Amino acid sequence: MADEDAQGEATARADPRVLNMLVCPRTRTELVYDAARQELISRAARLAYPIRDGIPVMTPEEARPLEDEEVRMLGKR
Repeated sequence: MADEDAQGEATARADPRVLNMLVCPRTRTELVYDAARQELISRAARLAYPIRDGIPVMTPEEARPLEDEEVRMLGKR
């Protein structure tokens, strides 16, 4: 339960105005904010950048590769 509370606090601190200004460091393309997973998604790079403690971690080494199904689902957003 404590992890859920900490996650909720991190969500509250992620500033949507800042998130809208960020682009993928690899492709320089738009990112999609996934609030449920606390990630910024790059369709072009097929990567999900984590948001930890309200701070986006924008290094490709820290990003999670997206599965084909995840990329298809993004196209529907």
